[in-house]
Amino acid sequence: MMRKNWEGKAVLILGAARQGLALAEFLATRGAIVTLNDNRAQEKLPTEIASLKHLSINWVLGSHPLEILDKQTLICVSGGVPLDLPILKEARKRGISISNDSQIFLESIPAKTIGITGSAGKTTTTTLLGCMAKHAKAEKTWIGGNIGNPLILQAEAIAADDLVILELSSFQLELITKSPQIAAVLNITPNHLDRHGTLACYSSAKQRILDYQSAQDIAVLNREDVGSWALKDIVKGNVISFGVAKPKTNDWTGTYIDQGMIYYHTPKEDVPIIATQEIHLRGEHNLMNVSSAIAIAMAADIPLESIQSGITGFSGVAHRLEFVREWKGASWYNDSIATAPERTMAAINAFDEPLVLLLGGRDKKLPWDILAREIHQRVDHVITFGEASNLIIDAIGKTNPQERPYSVDQCQDLFEAVQIAAKRSENGDVVLLSPGGTSYDAYKDFEERGEWFRKWVKELS
Repeated sequence: MMRKNWEGKAVLILGAARQGLALAEFLATRGAIVTLNDNRAQEKLPTEIASLKHLSINWVLGSHPLEILDKQTLICVSGGVPLDLPILKEARKRGISISNDSQIFLESIPAKTIGITGSAGKTTTTTLLGCMAKHAKAEKTWIGGNIGNPLILQAEAIAADDLVILELSSFQLELITKSPQIAAVLNITPNHLDRHGTLACYSSAKQRILDYQSAQDIAVLNREDVGSWALKDIVKGNVISFGVAKPKTNDWTGTYIDQGMIYYHTPKEDVPIIATQEIHLRGEHNLMNVSSAIAIAMAADIPLESIQSGITGFSGVAHRLEFVREWKGASWYNDSIATAPERTMAAINAFDEPLVLLLGGRDKKLPWDILAREIHQRVDHVITFGEASNLIIDAIGKTNPQERPYSVDQCQDLFEAVQIAAKRSENGDVVLLSPGGTSYDAYKDFEERGEWFRKWVKELS
């Protein structure tokens, strides 16, 4: 395929985070005139500025002045940047094109691409699928997107017979006008309403992963999720589905689970893939993640042996129900990825043991009441921290020492929450960080929050 010529093109990048920095390097090394704009002050970005000091980058920091739009031919928006900023409204008035690193990446590679999105489970599914693919073609599999390092810097190394697996968030999909050849929508439930405003707008962003597919492409959808399955009517190509129950009709293709075995069904046969007892991940939600990864792998013609080896060799992803340590008879788990109450509910249901639950962070304008009801049924002790602390306590309501939760503690920060959890936990308990809110009130991302939690837990003595 023809590589786009960036020489002399004036490009404005909004946001100096992971995606923006990678795209700035990609474009500047190809001769583009790059302006990198962030509303944070210079003293807040020493590492970011140093990482690009070898390149000719025009840094504009501290605000988004409209005059930087002059002479720009393209604006690229990093994932965390809202699309309703005044500078973007003005850019639209001027007719300046708006894109992002995911779109430019998809336009730059000749390889088959798998895109995975969803409200929950996409990182685990993407990583597990990557393990399967690497068993089949280790040197020719590329995994990235919303996880790991942005693949834009490897774009020119990707060949036509390689396989690219991308996790795609709703933020990235908002601006995409090119769909992967295999596109999976794992589920659509309320999430990021602080950004999208309504569930309809959020769903519309997710749907874009399918909007630009052709009749030769494949969509992988969740039969048992209303939001995902509703998209089957807009699919232009073939549909492969996944779920637990086997549909009563025969005219479908996809995975199901029966008597401890995951099967792949076609109108001609039912192929046993793997026994559920060989899966090392905890929780019913992870059975769905494995089922979805199998469906996607079969769509991509990954051999059965590689699918099985990928599953049996996979023990999970950092910050996703990650076992940290046992201390005084209690098992501590890091589920910092849980940035929505629904994710926390899934984590709670992965355990049968008595639970000490650490909740908090920044609210995403999502309801806490359903999680609160689950807490009254399943959680022995709740410890809240961060900006959302009062909202969570209000949702839980009055407590009775004779009924769950037996105690609710409110802390200023996660460090204090860990110390309180150490006092509350007993032999046989599970202490679970599954916050239900984002990390942005105190940390740059959920990974940093999880790393600090891990560190403080390991320091308990």
